[in-house]
Amino acid sequence: MEAPMPSTPAGATHEVTNQAPPLTGHNPAEDAVLLEGIRREGAEWHIEELRRFGKLVGSEEARTWADQANRHEPELRTHDRYGHRIDEVDFHPAYHSLLTATVGAGAAGSAWADERPGAHVARAGTFMLATMMEQGHMCPVSMTYAVIPALRRAPELAKVYEPLLTSRTYDPGLRTPTGKQGLLAGMGMTEKQGGTDVRANTTTATEQADGTWRLRGHKWFTSAPMSDLFLVLAQAPGGLSCFLLPRVLPDGTRNTFRIQRLKDKLGNRSNASSEPEFDDTVAWLVGDEGRGVRTIIDMVTMTRLDCVLGSAAHIRESLAQAAHHTRHRSVFGVELIDQPLMRNVLADLSLESEAATTLGLRLAGAADRAQGGDAFEKAFLRLATAVGKYWVCKRQPAFVAEALECLGGNGYDEASGMPRLYREAPLNGIWEGSGNVNALDLLRVLTREPESLEAFRTEVEAASGADSRLDTAWRELQGQLVLTEDAQLRARHLVERAALVLQGSLLVRHAPPAVADAFCASRLAGDSGFAFGTLAAGSDFAGLLDRLPA
Repeated sequence: MEAPMPSTPAGATHEVTNQAPPLTGHNPAEDAVLLEGIRREGAEWHIEELRRFGKLVGSEEARTWADQANRHEPELRTHDRYGHRIDEVDFHPAYHSLLTATVGAGAAGSAWADERPGAHVARAGTFMLATMMEQGHMCPVSMTYAVIPALRRAPELAKVYEPLLTSRTYDPGLRTPTGKQGLLAGMGMTEKQGGTDVRANTTTATEQADGTWRLRGHKWFTSAPMSDLFLVLAQAPGGLSCFLLPRVLPDGTRNTFRIQRLKDKLGNRSNASSEPEFDDTVAWLVGDEGRGVRTIIDMVTMTRLDCVLGSAAHIRESLAQAAHHTRHRSVFGVELIDQPLMRNVLADLSLESEAATTLGLRLAGAADRAQGGDAFEKAFLRLATAVGKYWVCKRQPAFVAEALECLGGNGYDEASGMPRLYREAPLNGIWEGSGNVNALDLLRVLTREPESLEAFRTEVEAASGADSRLDTAWRELQGQLVLTEDAQLRARHLVERAALVLQGSLLVRHAPPAVADAFCASRLAGDSGFAFGTLAAGSDFAGLLDRLPA
């Protein structure tokens, strides 16, 4: 008689090995590329505070907030139990936790109240870290930051609201704005019949005897509808104009802001985006009547800057996840990060991420110095923001897809967090002007603002003679910038080459030789393929991989 087979302990077939642990308990502020940029652009004094915030961003608690806020989506309540119209949106507590942390860290409007040089660079670093934590809640944060330069065109309104918009206190709920400890702001430009063509807007504004205006119409895509204040565009007798619209009026009554529905979006699920309707809605004129686009463009410029910073941050976060996984996962007895082809992929991703982060922080530095009255930086920012917005946001979806692939099937699992990053990836390319809008904006700047092209030339030529490939690319681009009848057909090519030349100049001047050389070889001289991971065999892979986030 045969001896009985020994019993198998329960669960023995499910022993887990060769799996990367969750990327938590790290500090994304301990990142050489980020810290070097913060120092270079004038905000070294902020680094310790940035590191403190980074500990929260990298914590398990923050990861849980991000997951919960996106799994439990906002819910619209149009009426209360008695049938009264209330138009409120309910959020999961995790969403409020995210905003409390991010506003408290100074990522909203506080930079405008900080007179230290580099205040906007400091805020940019904080904004990037908060975006790494979770992107959806950053929409009202960005708009609150961006509303202030536009609001200053109405000094009496700015006097009332700016101290609350620059507060570091997140104070949710619809109440009289001046009775709150802090305010958030939003923006309403587009309508369903016009989209980008805001001059086709049909919302009307009628002036009242008391100096206020009454709006009637609709908006097609207004995010963060529970914000306290909105800048909106409407047709006044003198033309398209900008107005400040509060959700709650100074006397405590609710302004008419009928939320028709919340958008069912691809990503950005934690953030509510809505279609509001105005009907005898009270508002105040901001800027000159008929100059609404000129007024609100001050806000758009700053939100476009945040699109660059946000995309650079998500690129960096995706890279961190890929690097972490490949450091802990072995294939054929060798860690993934040491496999030759994976080294090429990670090195190429690292190169792209450093270029995006460096450009984003350079733009933040320009914004900071432009606020101080630097005419060169203001002119540079005007053109370079359109260039950066187009290119960095365009690179984000392809980058995140490649980073996700580094995790293999694990990256396709919601538990990894990578699918959420992937769904978020196209957003910044659409928000505040799609790729075509920014490419055409480049043409407008070239035609109407020659000082911006001159500033761009000065910036690029600061690296003149340092790398022949950069010099050649810039010389060729200058020949293409002569606008001809087919300029619109060529606009995307122009803005792409402008972005690469600008990134190349920045990296040649500020990055380690391994980074600058690989960038000029692969992006300017064309010595690489379409996909990531096609750097030439002679590239300094060790030097590039040294720049990976921890």
